[in-house]
Amino acid sequence: MTPSRLSSILSRFSQTTIAVVGDFFLDKYLEIDPALSEVSLETGLEARQVVGVRCQPGAAGTIVSNLCALGVGRVICIGFVGDDGEGCELVRGLRSMGAETNEVVVRTDRFTPTYLKPLVRESDGHLRELERLDTKNREPLPRDLEDSLLAAVAGAASEAQAVVALDQVQEAECGVITSRMREALADLAGHHPKAVWLGDSRARIAEYRNVTVKSNREEVCAAIHGGSPPHQAAAVGPCAQALARAVGRPAYVTIGAEGMLYATAEAVEHIPAVRVTGEVDIVGAGDAAAAALAASLSAGGTPAEAAIIADLVASITIQQIGTTGTATQEQVRERFEQYADVWRNLR
Repeated sequence: MTPSRLSSILSRFSQTTIAVVGDFFLDKYLEIDPALSEVSLETGLEARQVVGVRCQPGAAGTIVSNLCALGVGRVICIGFVGDDGEGCELVRGLRSMGAETNEVVVRTDRFTPTYLKPLVRESDGHLRELERLDTKNREPLPRDLEDSLLAAVAGAASEAQAVVALDQVQEAECGVITSRMREALADLAGHHPKAVWLGDSRARIAEYRNVTVKSNREEVCAAIHGGSPPHQAAAVGPCAQALARAVGRPAYVTIGAEGMLYATAEAVEHIPAVRVTGEVDIVGAGDAAAAALAASLSAGGTPAEAAIIADLVASITIQQIGTTGTATQEQVRERFEQYADVWRNLR
């Protein structure tokens, strides 16, 4: 991998169309100032005082935000929101980045999935996160909504260079990536073999078929061994290979500061990572890596080159504290120039 090769891949991002189908969440941050705390007259409990509110797309929205920041030409969002204020905020956030939201369905019978994140402002200005409040749909996806989403994915498959599927909701059949959706993705991938098909899932990564998958070491070990504890990089390779065999396509597995594995049924390649210093925030790093993989592969990058770019992007996003970060092409080039020797012999 050379600087000129990196620039060549990045320059083609603007010519690509990528569809993101999955669970779009709203990340809503509430900044609390303890110095302003009051006591509720009615309950006698502390009434924390919010002095700042910020919202941004999360989960599948984090993938979208990274694709847009990387300069992908068209980003098509496929999912749903509730007919509520959180849904308005989420759609507005997606549109503000330049993403297309025509296929984001608004439903009166669903919540907008939301991660509410209270942050306490310490005396030194540092923000400390408190317990998160999650709003999710815990009832099965309505059949008519599922049909609409399946049709949207089929339509996008005819024009997209890549389709990314994110299964964020751990409750089976309650999010966008249902069993029917996974079957449809496998079928569409067979009918559109030139496109990049990438699947990600917190709890069901091994249930994809005929699509390249991306997971982390905990997810892949749990998928293969069922509740197995985290593995070191040297031990996770066989799990990655087993996952590749199960889905019928290659598997990418992130292994934290040690980088990433690229596995096929026959072999495993280790792509080292940039070792950053100082405070880090890993929230959203996996989604940022998925976005970089999809963009790089659809722009003609090799599997190893895509992993290098994903490592670069993740190394930039984790240094953005208290938010799910993004990376620009210029930041990727600068970071590569700092650490080019790490990947000199990788192709």
